[in-house]
Amino acid sequence: MHQFLRAIGCSDITKKQLNDKPEKLKVTKDSEGNEFAELSCDVAPNMGITVRGIYNDDDSFDIDYYYPYFTGSEKTTNEIIDIEKHSEKESYAGVCDDPNLGVTLIFYLQNVCDYLSEKAYINREVRAKGAVLSGLSVDGCILLPMKQKKAKTLNTVDSDKKDRKQLIAEARDGDEGAMESLTMEDIDLYSSITRRIQNEDILSIVTTYFMPYGIESDQYSVLGDIIEFTEEKNIITNEKIYCIKVSCNDIIFSVCINKNDLIGEPMVGRRFKGNIWMQGSICL
Repeated sequence: MHQFLRAIGCSDITKKQLNDKPEKLKVTKDSEGNEFAELSCDVAPNMGITVRGIYNDDDSFDIDYYYPYFTGSEKTTNEIIDIEKHSEKESYAGVCDDPNLGVTLIFYLQNVCDYLSEKAYINREVRAKGAVLSGLSVDGCILLPMKQKKAKTLNTVDSDKKDRKQLIAEARDGDEGAMESLTMEDIDLYSSITRRIQNEDILSIVTTYFMPYGIESDQYSVLGDIIEFTEEKNIITNEKIYCIKVSCNDIIFSVCINKNDLIGEPMVGRRFKGNIWMQGSICL
């Protein structure tokens, strides 16, 4: 995860800078009863570095690990979120099946202290309804927009999307007929793309996608429309950062990327293509 320090403008972060007094502190009990703490320091609006570890009986603090964070600005999904603990340390992943994506979405949980406190309070497993998602990227580029389709065609596309979402929801509930219909649709789509790709560029055929990338479960390759963006500056390193709000597969989330790692200039209406590390805060 440390490669994504570049995304928030911390390409050459030092240990001394990490040890500066944190601006935010949250403390709770972890899964083993230790006094678990999150210490966070912002380096730009809505982004920074969080250090996690354990407070000892003598009030000394043992650092377990740290990671860069970027918080989203709006709720991304209203689906039920299941929480899974990582095996190697006190960190967690959120898991949900959003029919808009067509794949199981896994993201790195940001508000661990809130989750652990809620779990201890209700004395049972937490299943949150919805999450605010965001992404960190160190590899992205800007593409020109697709040619706008006619209104009649757009209405047909919207209708097809609704039908597919319904089929995905039914298949998730075990409907064999829905599973068969989705399989046939995928076969037809594959055949159509195979024919078109002989004479067309793939990015002129595919308008948007969201698919797993690499061996890490919470990293994805995305392509989506830019609906908003801002340029920020890291107050420690003075590196410039783009915060890009992207609409991808009918969900909206923000992506943070170092200006030096982005090919092209972001503009509303253009498309962002890149690989991201997905993070998120569950709604409790």
